[in-house]
Amino acid sequence: MFVWFQLEPESVVRVNVCSSVSARGSSDVSMVSRVEHPAAGYRKIFETVEELNEPIPAEVKGVIPSWLGGSLLRMGPGLFEVGDEPFHHLFDGQALMHKFDLEGGQVTYFRKFIRTDAYVRAMAENRVVITEFGTAAYPDPCKNIFSRFFTYFRGIEVTDNCLGNVYPIGEDFYAVTETNYITKVDPHSLETLQKVDLCKYLSINGVTVHPHIEADGTIYNIGNCFGKNMSLAYNIIKIPPAQPDKSDPIAKSQVVVQLPSSERMKPSYVHSFGITESYFVFVEQPVKINLLKFLSAWSVRGATYMDCFESNETLGTWFHLATKEPAGYMKSHKYRTSAFNLFHHINAYEDQGFIVVDLCTWKGHDFVYNYLYLANLREEWEEVKKAAMRAPQPEVRRYVLPLDLHREEQGKNLVSLPYTTATAVLHSDGTVWLEPEVLFSGPRQAFELPQINYSRCCGRMYSFAYGLGLNHFIPDRIVKLNVQTKETWVWQEEDCYPSEPLFVPTPGATKEDDGVLLSIVVKPGSERPGFLLVLDAMKLTELARAEVNTIIPVTLHGMYKPPPPP
Repeated sequence: MFVWFQLEPESVVRVNVCSSVSARGSSDVSMVSRVEHPAAGYRKIFETVEELNEPIPAEVKGVIPSWLGGSLLRMGPGLFEVGDEPFHHLFDGQALMHKFDLEGGQVTYFRKFIRTDAYVRAMAENRVVITEFGTAAYPDPCKNIFSRFFTYFRGIEVTDNCLGNVYPIGEDFYAVTETNYITKVDPHSLETLQKVDLCKYLSINGVTVHPHIEADGTIYNIGNCFGKNMSLAYNIIKIPPAQPDKSDPIAKSQVVVQLPSSERMKPSYVHSFGITESYFVFVEQPVKINLLKFLSAWSVRGATYMDCFESNETLGTWFHLATKEPAGYMKSHKYRTSAFNLFHHINAYEDQGFIVVDLCTWKGHDFVYNYLYLANLREEWEEVKKAAMRAPQPEVRRYVLPLDLHREEQGKNLVSLPYTTATAVLHSDGTVWLEPEVLFSGPRQAFELPQINYSRCCGRMYSFAYGLGLNHFIPDRIVKLNVQTKETWVWQEEDCYPSEPLFVPTPGATKEDDGVLLSIVVKPGSERPGFLLVLDAMKLTELARAEVNTIIPVTLHGMYKPPPPP
């Protein structure tokens, strides 16, 4: 059975103890974490903080590996209200960039708000000026009635609040959100450098915060667009690596392939996509953006991005494939399964005529983001648990897509890989119905924000994934999952709230999991409540922590920036 912890009382994870669990067989769960949070210390990660004027030194406990240098860069919300106007959703707070610098066993911490238009104008007017994901902006009450009227019907400005992630493009670094705006930043000083509108270079309405970056620096990403006959579609884009002539790679971006939307005016919400050595994998989920609602919301008082989403369970979930070289949509391959929410792909790879796709799913069509309003996340613990009971159930799943389809094999399971129970059955209408293998499942216990040894394993067969454990949506553990054996390891400490763990490989490593995990952890009430945690990625045991005397609010995604070569 799949369990988070061993059933013997002496083996249950305690403070600073790592547990390993071998889990084979059915997906039934007889026991989940007994960890509770009655003090509701998690509220502290959803509170506004001030930026720092200069880096502050951390107190290091333990030993940081001598080879580990460089910077951990993280993005997330840091300002949760402006004046007396609160932001309502987890993805609304203004973008705060964090940096832990590691050098010679010493660590410093620094943070600054990104000077987006959304932030600068909010600070100038002391109110929410640009509508965010779940918070509406209203016209300036000081304007006269005619100015306010025209403001309503001029349209809501698209936010540039880049709290989602940070990644390199060429030799530059960009903080990003899911709209068409990205923001160039200085990874050393954290200064804001330039706002860039991707619509000037690409036919795209916005892109995900999870691009795929190849070894040479080539970037692939996906976003929705207007396709043929004014219907909605999805474009996979390519940004070349750093140019020999030092020109801007973004200016040389191109659309490599277009995928159709199953509903003409209702594209799916897209947060990530998969890539193998030869294919792109796009999962079209039943959470849709209603374009008519979206356009009309521009002139409706109080409308937000969240108001434009709707779910359709009858559509189920579709898998789309496209070849990389030459790029082309595989329209004859139609894969379908039951409805689920999807935000994060773990990995995908090709094996013996099949594409294996591992995903962090949430069962059903109910939009998970509906449960991420700050009012819900700041509730007392018992209320948080009640809300999570109504939400979709998280599950790590493996789907297997057969590439070679023959009509005479209708009604039979086409999957012949010996190591998976996932199935794929060809129907008479030409669609292939997929059923997954469950790699991990625990009631209200999610394995999310997954990471792998990306440089070694992206698009290839692999063994290990690392993720943030969500306990009724509250992050309270770091988890390692063996996707082949379903064995799990857990790091957890009482009253600690970690972030997405980033894997950094040991130089010259020969084993996939030889490296460290880096995570920002908050421990409210302690003398130094924020710290950088360094874990041995093999055993998930603690090597070191670098503590600072400041609370660090929740971070969403980020990257490890290695030190420059000597």
